[in-house]
Amino acid sequence: MNMMEQQQQQQPLQILPDCFYPTTPTLIPPTSKTPSHSLPLSNLDDQNFLRFSIKYLYLFRTSVAVDRLKCSLARALVDYYPLAGRLTPCPDDHRKLQVDCNAAGAVFAEAFMDLTADEFIQLSGKPNRSWRKLLYKVEAPTFLHIPPLVVQVTKLRCGGMIVCTGVNHCLCDGIGTAQFLHVWAHFARDDVDSLITPFHSRHVFNPRERESHKLTSFHPAFSRSAPGGYCNSHSALDVTRYLQSQPLTPASLTFSQSQILRLKSQCAPPLKCTSFEALAAHTWRCWAKSLDLPPSLAVKLLFSVNIRKRVEPELPAGYYGNGFVLGCAEAPVKDLAGGGSGANLHDAVRLIQRAKLALTDDYVRSAVDLLEDKSVTTDLSSSLVISQWSKLGLEDLDFGEGKPLFMGPLTSDIYCLFVPLVGDPNAARVLVSLPQQIVGKFEYYMTEFLDSKPNEGTINGHLEVENLEMVLA
Repeated sequence: MNMMEQQQQQQPLQILPDCFYPTTPTLIPPTSKTPSHSLPLSNLDDQNFLRFSIKYLYLFRTSVAVDRLKCSLARALVDYYPLAGRLTPCPDDHRKLQVDCNAAGAVFAEAFMDLTADEFIQLSGKPNRSWRKLLYKVEAPTFLHIPPLVVQVTKLRCGGMIVCTGVNHCLCDGIGTAQFLHVWAHFARDDVDSLITPFHSRHVFNPRERESHKLTSFHPAFSRSAPGGYCNSHSALDVTRYLQSQPLTPASLTFSQSQILRLKSQCAPPLKCTSFEALAAHTWRCWAKSLDLPPSLAVKLLFSVNIRKRVEPELPAGYYGNGFVLGCAEAPVKDLAGGGSGANLHDAVRLIQRAKLALTDDYVRSAVDLLEDKSVTTDLSSSLVISQWSKLGLEDLDFGEGKPLFMGPLTSDIYCLFVPLVGDPNAARVLVSLPQQIVGKFEYYMTEFLDSKPNEGTINGHLEVENLEMVLA
């Protein structure tokens, strides 16, 4: 073996090899007859912001028989039959969507990749475009023509497998997708005890009657495409459009429980806060600082907050639709990213806490009313969006051969994810894509606090270990 071959063997794999499909992808319908009707989506489901698929990737050391996965998926679709249907425009208003519950089936693709689980682990820190090979691409003229559920099971050379799922976000949020995936896994293991009964109807988020249909809250997370109203964006610089115009590179940083506690100790003056609040505030500040934005520019942090227990009455158990609204914190760059780290972290955390407190039942009902106006959209112009996947149990999926070695998104985008770490429920991985020339600065600012001297004494008045609180959908 010459020196070049040795170097090539020592270099970690970067680009995944192509998938081989031994059979044509098929449709998996429910195993038994399911209700046939149209299911109207709620205004929270039917946002343009959510018209995409949530794409999960799972790596398992030992594969499960494909027939077993197909049969258990078909059984799970009996209970979650809307996922076997198709999205269509509502007949009385084509701007709104509904699900035609026609049992057409989910797309299931079987593939093989000349790769081992250990080789994938080597490159698992940062997704790249070649990962997209792991989820079958449905050729369709529009988003509406793609089935709500697409699955690909890729067997590996070592006997392991990668399971990728694409779940339409209009039908499910993060809690809902986790609920469905665990039901599928339960059927694969022949373990059907204590399964949650899904709640399909979205009428719990119907708008209020016209005569009482009025905005009763301020909604800074939204803007209107037409003039008028008090929810318009006032940003003169569209940061999101700038970012999307650049070649993007993933930034990926893992924070252990002790490092998150260390971060919280940087809050000056000390402030009692959750681990999510501290890490989100820190990420927001580092994002704004690394982009060198104008000091006077107001930037937002948008984060999805689970409202299942915030509305009155509480949502029924098993509700798997979009049961979240976006909290919105906002500050000028000069206040957010300038000055000393501790003081600014304190201020950013307080802004996040106030944004969460604002999300009352009245706020949610007012947001549902507001979204009847289809000119209203999520204001992404100068916003960092954070979605937390931790504490949803996504990393605990077990189809019968053990929990995954790795769980994460199929792709990285300008939207920031707090991704769970398999085997470490109190840690989190921050994943977000930025222009290549920005990534180094962002990663430096994110970890700079680890080199500083931690504050003496206790953290938030005590030294008890605090789990990452699940506040996101």
